[in-house]
Amino acid sequence: METTAHIDFIAAAYAAAVITVGVLIAWMTLDYRAQMRKIAELEMQGIIRRSAAASGRPTEQAAAADNEQAKA
Repeated sequence: METTAHIDFIAAAYAAAVITVGVLIAWMTLDYRAQMRKIAELEMQGIIRRSAAASGRPTEQAAAADNEQAKA
């Protein structure tokens, strides 16, 4: 059996796999950016993430409140 007889099918299968993985990576990247924009918009409205408070990182509101207390 000659290997070259099926080279077209093998090349097409690899190409389809590479294209599929590429599309999935692009889709995930675009979705990640969209989710980060939505989170930023919500934080601008004053809605904070519970995970930000649990991680010990001060949120913008908490930092502003700390600055207010320091001035008083």
